[in-house]
Amino acid sequence: MPKIIEKLRDQLLREARRQIAECGYTGTTIRSVAAACGVGVGTVYNYFPSKEMLIAAFMMEEWQKQLDAMAALPKDQPEALLRGVYDALCSYAEGHRDLFSDAGAAKAVTPGFAPRHRMLREQLTGFILPICQGDTAAFTAAFIAESLISWAMEGIPFDTLYPVIQKLIS
Repeated sequence: MPKIIEKLRDQLLREARRQIAECGYTGTTIRSVAAACGVGVGTVYNYFPSKEMLIAAFMMEEWQKQLDAMAALPKDQPEALLRGVYDALCSYAEGHRDLFSDAGAAKAVTPGFAPRHRMLREQLTGFILPICQGDTAAFTAAFIAESLISWAMEGIPFDTLYPVIQKLIS
């Protein structure tokens, strides 16, 4: 059984983030991350079975922080809730802009994009559903979630969006 050292895992994640920002997806390799951390390639594979899983690990850790922040939002204040969800999405998108705009990364993740996107929309729908009403509440919440994802990636200000969303939830 390989020896797993938690601080090394964190170091590998930090180094992968740094290299992605500086070298892009294609320029970041398991070998380059291992070398920068002073460990062998096999040691990295003890923690992460592939470069994609290494990158997914730091992205998931950061997404979990955003989910925790969204869970703490006031469910009885629609504008505050939606602004908080939108701010979390924008923060995450901005924090990973280098990956989201990298052609090599896009090519690597395309095969699994649809299920992950659906999961993201469902997570956001869960936060938004309590402020939606009527027979179409689930559809409205999913529609708003999908819209917020798109608008966050485009950097549209929330104050421009909220009047439209407000009509959907009234």
